[in-house]
Amino acid sequence: MHNGIPEHPTAEITTEILMNILDHSSDEIFVLDRDGRIVYVNRTCERHYGLKPAEVIGKLNSEFIEKGLWGPSVIPYIHKEKKPVTIKQTTYIGGELITTAVPIFNTEGEIELIVTTSHEQNYKTLYSPDDETNTESKNTHLQEDTIITNNEDMKALIKFCQKIAKADTTILIQGESGTGKSVLASYLHKMSQRRNGPFLALNCAAIPEELLESELFGYAQGAFTGANKGGKIGLLEAANHGTIFLDEIGEISLKIQAKLLQVIQERQFLPVGGRELKTVDIRIIAATNQDLNQMVINKQFREDLFYRLNVIDLKLPPLRDRKEDIIPLIYYFLNKLNNKYQTSHIITQDALDVLQAYDWPGNVRQLENVMERLVITSDGMIQLRDLPDIIIKNTKPVIKLTYPSSLDAALELLERDMVIASFKKYKTSRKVASDLNISQSKASKLIRKYCASLEDTSSA
Repeated sequence: MHNGIPEHPTAEITTEILMNILDHSSDEIFVLDRDGRIVYVNRTCERHYGLKPAEVIGKLNSEFIEKGLWGPSVIPYIHKEKKPVTIKQTTYIGGELITTAVPIFNTEGEIELIVTTSHEQNYKTLYSPDDETNTESKNTHLQEDTIITNNEDMKALIKFCQKIAKADTTILIQGESGTGKSVLASYLHKMSQRRNGPFLALNCAAIPEELLESELFGYAQGAFTGANKGGKIGLLEAANHGTIFLDEIGEISLKIQAKLLQVIQERQFLPVGGRELKTVDIRIIAATNQDLNQMVINKQFREDLFYRLNVIDLKLPPLRDRKEDIIPLIYYFLNKLNNKYQTSHIITQDALDVLQAYDWPGNVRQLENVMERLVITSDGMIQLRDLPDIIIKNTKPVIKLTYPSSLDAALELLERDMVIASFKKYKTSRKVASDLNISQSKASKLIRKYCASLEDTSSA
């Protein structure tokens, strides 16, 4: 026996060994019933969508298409053609898949199951010099401001952003460095009514105080020694009819805070050395990794400006609090970097396990930088030995989970997990039955079997 595989060719392949073989396939394998419900998927789906098999099995294929995780659906083609069909699919983390679906018929000639296999298209062939338009459409899912998440708190935040984006109010984004505050600001701009106007960003911590004022407000002719002849417009004026994003707003001086307050209240300001007020029509989005409220108490930040900025407060969680996003982000950046460097890198499961267990103090920015380093320095396959020492040394040992020893045990485990998750969410057998697409009597029986310790279900 080698790696769980029988050494003798005539030895029996057990269900456990077969499942292990399928999980090590480089191709994604899906099995759906006639209604499009997913009854099996191998672990490759984690690479393509950032989702574990347990998060996919039992759900309708249409649910994931509606959420934009993959598409288009192959099911309508199969029911129409009733023969194998091959289509191209795009995943939300930037993958291009060639998917082949094969129908399996019952004795009455009806489709009983649909088996699909998907493999990644070679990134070196994505670009065709003769087809600029087609190339652009292929790469739109690799935009810099794409928000990748499977985290429920992040999904709620994005939904809230969609609600407030059209309201032309000031927004304050709070979060640790590297959490994606600039990405969220850009997303808000593109969802707003100012989307056709400019979006200008300024990192207030990156510019010396003596230059920050002129960078923001511009300056008049002869304002200071070395000034450009004729003066210069500032970012506030350049962002007219658009959005200006002020990152690290806590770094600006009290003097500049006073001038910024005037902009927010009156939409007017005076350039450095100027005598004529300028009027602008802009939306201001600010961001900080500091506690502005504490800075107000310490007299380091103006209270009136704080309340003007903090009309709507958004808090971005650190990556360590959204562990379920690490894998999809890894593959999003891997796809993006493979496209950028015209390579076809893949990553081993051992390396993935360590990257997912790491706490990422530098958040999403650190993850992106690490992935770029790995694509540049590794030889096609990113392995455990390629990871930076700082990650290896600061990651707790990864505990490998073992699979059930039989198919029946695996199915029972999946059944238990689905019933418990549904009951925790919906509380009643009627709603559980609807959620799992089973009868209420079966739902009641399964709830009694698996959920007795959670809550008294007599009222269900």
